[in-house]
Amino acid sequence: MNTQTNTATLSPGLDVAALCENAREMVAHEAPLYEQLRPRSKDMFANRAPGFYDQVPQHWMRDWPMPFPFAVAGASGSTLTDIDGNTLVDFCLGDTGAMFGHAPRPIVEALSKSGTRGLTTMLPSGEVAEVGKLLTDRFGPFVFQIATTASDANRFAIRVARAVTGRNKILVFDGCYHGAVDETLVDLEDGQTVARKNLLGQVVDVTTTTVSIPFNDIDALKTALEAGDIAVVLAEPVMTNCGMILPDEGYLTALRDLTRAAGTLLHIDETHTISTGLGGYTAVHGLDPDIFVVGKPVGGGVPVAIWGMSQKVAKALSDIRAKMSGIGHSGIGTTLSGSTLQIACLRACLSEVMTAEAYATMNRHADRLEQGFTDAIRAAGLPWHVSRVGARLEIVFSADPVRNAAEARAAAIDDIQHALHIGVLNQGYLVTPFHNMVLVAPTTTDAQVEGLLSAYENVLTRLVTRKGK
Repeated sequence: MNTQTNTATLSPGLDVAALCENAREMVAHEAPLYEQLRPRSKDMFANRAPGFYDQVPQHWMRDWPMPFPFAVAGASGSTLTDIDGNTLVDFCLGDTGAMFGHAPRPIVEALSKSGTRGLTTMLPSGEVAEVGKLLTDRFGPFVFQIATTASDANRFAIRVARAVTGRNKILVFDGCYHGAVDETLVDLEDGQTVARKNLLGQVVDVTTTTVSIPFNDIDALKTALEAGDIAVVLAEPVMTNCGMILPDEGYLTALRDLTRAAGTLLHIDETHTISTGLGGYTAVHGLDPDIFVVGKPVGGGVPVAIWGMSQKVAKALSDIRAKMSGIGHSGIGTTLSGSTLQIACLRACLSEVMTAEAYATMNRHADRLEQGFTDAIRAAGLPWHVSRVGARLEIVFSADPVRNAAEARAAAIDDIQHALHIGVLNQGYLVTPFHNMVLVAPTTTDAQVEGLLSAYENVLTRLVTRKGK
């Protein structure tokens, strides 16, 4: 992707072409160093041995901006060690899955105890009542259900929204991220909702079930809702997949007011924005959704997600189910959802890991990173800024905050993203592979924060002052 022209508009006076040339030469210099440090990983992933497709358990593990993936030997706290013995400070943290650090002690203990008592029974465990109270204390007065992933939780919640509203369509925001939910895999092109490119095996026309509009556009929201056929608006309170896009002041209030007036449910997906603080963006900013979803870190890294309904939605669902004959199959739930293992890890995470103290530490580190990144950008003479939602940060290649996916895409420069990623990686720091988001854990140390800032400063200096080495 070449976004030099659009980015120049967002950052007037910046010679993006020169920066990209430097970035490409930097990557060409860094790639051999990466390979030299990882002969065992190189052999593992370059020999095309039979087994997994592309030698990885998920094909997207090949999409990192590095010559080949490195194989992880172990992870603890905020560090990873690969099979070649290299130790990295981890600021990716499983893209939020390990937001509270790798292998937290309470989670490991819960896993150990569960392993001797059985892992799944298709029946509730004795910890359900306590976990239910922990969930409502932490996230609000929702009526919760358990899923295995946030993708599943979002699917199930969409089904409920359609059932209780009697409507078929959903509304999402251009550039959204809600996992692998079919209806959300759309983009907005020339004002039209279209299926995302590169989807595999797509046979259903998702534009018949989904409307996509720009984030932060109240007029577009009003127009979409006026049709009266939208069952639910599915939204991240801060968009995190196409860049970190913060809501305009008053936008989320308008979103709540307009959906309520239109008889449309509001579904908030906090899978990434749980980084905001205790209870997520919803609790910190006093949102009032009808449906609430959190995945990834809520069980300390174990595959588990939660989805909650308001009392009103739950009552409507109960009324619908009461009219059904037999137990049937609702299309909601999988056999391993709500397992004794998941419940045990939820209890451990909510009571001992996902705490106010943990968030205080994370936000203190994020304060330092925000200031340090800003100082490094200014020192390099770059017209960029730092976007942040709690413990999650991102350097955005534009002078002003982006307000929607179109502006975020215009601000993205692949060459520079790749150079920043491998440049800090070869200095011992791992960040998220797409648009270089940085996430801090309570296990992150002051020294690790300062080390990452030094690594970024080094890469930015090289980017603007010299080519190649």
